[in-house]
Amino acid sequence: MTKRPIASLAILALALPAAGSAAMPGAQSWEIGPVIRGKNYSQGMPAAPYPTRGGGWAFDFPAPDAAAGHVHYVTFDPGSLHGKSRLVVRYRIDAAPGTRFVPQQYPDRTATVALYMQRRGDSWTAKGAYQYYRWYAPVATMNALAPGEAEMIVRLDDPDWSSVMADRASTNRAALAAALDDIGRIGLVFGSAGGRGHGVFATRPARFTLLSFEIR
Repeated sequence: MTKRPIASLAILALALPAAGSAAMPGAQSWEIGPVIRGKNYSQGMPAAPYPTRGGGWAFDFPAPDAAAGHVHYVTFDPGSLHGKSRLVVRYRIDAAPGTRFVPQQYPDRTATVALYMQRRGDSWTAKGAYQYYRWYAPVATMNALAPGEAEMIVRLDDPDWSSVMADRASTNRAALAAALDDIGRIGLVFGSAGGRGHGVFATRPARFTLLSFEIR
């Protein structure tokens, strides 16, 4: 897991998107979920993050324990990613001194944030063709949750994207390409190694602020 520090922690404004990149949608276009057959798995969370100055958004982690809730997925619908090559994401975490971030399913593991994308029309069964509808970014691009600013950069053709059943894209590039042509959700998942979108809570007040999300 890597975390790339940004020079200044005081910058609040959203960076302008690079030439050729898709503009990040507003906070209300994002969904805190996932919502599967009417059930929202991000318990104790609002339906969407709230907007911040400069066009970004933020949410507060549930605290101080799992009974307060846990955040799993924060995603939006980008449309097709055909012709796009990479994701570049910057965020900041602010937390009270002594805060720990705890995976809801595996509390003994390190809490992480990772990039994620999902083909439109997924049944959430992971059976048959649907095992190639959800894709998680390479393990090397995951970040441990910790106070400060960080970024994640992932190539969309990276052979280490992993399907929901842990198959690498290198073994089925056609399935990854088909998903990229018809993406229905993309964004961030919170959890741990082995349970990337299975939820995280904090032991003290903590906030996650998305500064930029570029699809280039």
